[in-house]
Amino acid sequence: MLKSKTKLSSISDVALKFGLVNKKNSKPLTHTLRFWETKFKQLKPTILAGGRRYYSIKDIEVVEKIYFLLKEQGMTLNGAKRVMNENFKSLDETKSLSIKAVYYRNLVINKSKKILNRIKKLNGKKNTY
Repeated sequence: MLKSKTKLSSISDVALKFGLVNKKNSKPLTHTLRFWETKFKQLKPTILAGGRRYYSIKDIEVVEKIYFLLKEQGMTLNGAKRVMNENFKSLDETKSLSIKAVYYRNLVINKSKKILNRIKKLNGKKNTY
């Protein structure tokens, strides 16, 4: 990790932070972050000599939003790009929290439906005691 006035993290450290890891050999999937750089104009890490990428705290926050939209919300790449392009300047903590709120609301709704279906199945069976 590079130390300076602004804390910078290597691309490997950022990949590990977000769980972007190869399950077989536990190596960080840095290619995912490099791909996201090509698709999201808001993600611009510092590239030093030799092409090594270092992410500032601001860059990591952008990665966090992209990760949330793609991996946790299940959005398509185009959908996530649209959200980032339309709302990037206003996508502060409150917007980010509202996106998370929608995600958790949908999660609760889906789990509730599964529970209700199980209850219906149990009620449909007669007690054999």
